[in-house]
Amino acid sequence: MNHPSSRMLNRIKAVYLYIKDQGTVTTNQLAEEFGITDRTMQRDLSILEYNGLVSSPHRGKWTTTEKRVKIS
Repeated sequence: MNHPSSRMLNRIKAVYLYIKDQGTVTTNQLAEEFGITDRTMQRDLSILEYNGLVSSPHRGKWTTTEKRVKIS
């Protein structure tokens, strides 16, 4: 069974990998790519930012940090 929380975690992982692959992206680009609202994407990005995985050096533009991540 795929619970909402696991679906959210899978999406957040995919968002992180997408940003890592693309370099720098906007919140709007991410929301369009993943088919979700800007607000939902902002919540996902807040989780990644809180954990030190992404940063927004320029308002609305996101990039990954140098923090090492083990992805399983």
